[in-house]
Amino acid sequence: MDYYNPAPAVTVFNTTRHGGVSQGAYGKFNINRFCGDDETCINKNLDILSRELNVEKGNIIMPHQTHGDEVRQIGRDFLSLPQQVKAMILEGVDALTTNVKNICIGVSTADCVPIIIYDTEHHASAAVHAGWRGTVKRIALKAVASMRMSYGSRPDRLHAVIGPAISLEAFEVGNEVYDEFVSAGFDMNAISRHKDKWHIDLKECNRLQLTAAGLHDCNITVSGICTFNSYTDYFSARRLGTRSGRMFTGIVLR
Repeated sequence: MDYYNPAPAVTVFNTTRHGGVSQGAYGKFNINRFCGDDETCINKNLDILSRELNVEKGNIIMPHQTHGDEVRQIGRDFLSLPQQVKAMILEGVDALTTNVKNICIGVSTADCVPIIIYDTEHHASAAVHAGWRGTVKRIALKAVASMRMSYGSRPDRLHAVIGPAISLEAFEVGNEVYDEFVSAGFDMNAISRHKDKWHIDLKECNRLQLTAAGLHDCNITVSGICTFNSYTDYFSARRLGTRSGRMFTGIVLR
């Protein structure tokens, strides 16, 4: 596990490939149920994470991400809902927000960008999954806007962590992906380089979205880890294939 310290009274982390019981391309620590891993292994890994975080297993909340821009608020009432209803609420969601203490909201990634946002003033949080499609749709901006609406969050009081993700050097894309960013109005000089093909810096693109939303540079922590290059320690779908494990990046309000 990697831990971050954006502020007191919160636990911010991402899992790695180590410390669990999954096998093969899922080894060893995976809690994502949507990538083909064995359910028994997933449950054992959830038990491990629950003990590590001192959070009830049922209070570790992960959406079923679909590379969209849906942001969903998790309130205290969510915890008492039937499992089937919870699954419906979390379906097709790529970002969660909450101000409920002692639950863990998080997102799964294996090259995509995980973003944690914390409001020091209102003790509220967000967990965001930003693949290239979500980045183009500006999901980071939408998460900040959602926090402003739900909790009265002021961007200058927000802290953010951008976790391990694929680097510009490793994220080679076709012209059609590059053109999507151009069409969406991004500053391509700031986020891309052309080598044999185009390369895009997803971490920087999301960092710029956060600063555009009003966060201070000094309140944004960016992991230097490239998942593609560090695939023995962090999951990388480009290295291992989509039938492989995922890291989980989350936050717990204490």
